[in-house]
Amino acid sequence: MAVSSEYTPPQDPLEILHHDAQILVVNKPAGLLSVPGRGAHLADCLLTRVQAVFPEALLVHRLDRDTSGILVFALTPHAQRHLSMQFEKRTTKKAYVARLGGKLEPRVGEVDLPLIVDWPNRPRQMVCHETGKPALTEYRVVKYGEGETRVRLTPKTGRTHQLRVHMLALGHAILGDPLYAEGAAREHARMMLHSEELRIKHPDSAESLKFRAKARF
Repeated sequence: MAVSSEYTPPQDPLEILHHDAQILVVNKPAGLLSVPGRGAHLADCLLTRVQAVFPEALLVHRLDRDTSGILVFALTPHAQRHLSMQFEKRTTKKAYVARLGGKLEPRVGEVDLPLIVDWPNRPRQMVCHETGKPALTEYRVVKYGEGETRVRLTPKTGRTHQLRVHMLALGHAILGDPLYAEGAAREHARMMLHSEELRIKHPDSAESLKFRAKARF
């Protein structure tokens, strides 16, 4: 039975990858919201946990609840403005790892399909060539397994559910995806999507920084 959408991560200590006067970089567990949702039952989130330790922490970007991996928080308003601009202008570089159902071919390619919210079925997104916003994902097969493919995904845009919908459009949904996977592909304890690498420029020094957190699947 698929349990991704109900998965609750243990109350483990924050997994801090980097901390200085301007930024905090953490490894978000799967099943945890980035920010509070609507209702008391969705109050627990990474931002709340971070602010319990770093009250000055400010949000910069998000990951889907079922996606694990690297998130950066600003510790000053200056850092928040600087980092937010980097994400807005797409000067950051992000890389994800995922496990897909089936054998994805060819081994290297890209998906250039515009996306828009599927209003009757929100929060689902869908491909729409008439009104969708441009979305581009590059992929590279890492290895093939029994009935599945491990891929490295590099989003060139940052649309909601972009990687999930683009992989579905190729006919290979991300394993454990509670919204887009079906049948046996959905029957995993979590969604097999992880933000493995993030490159940014430091808000003060403009030094190029690379953070990496290996996927646990």
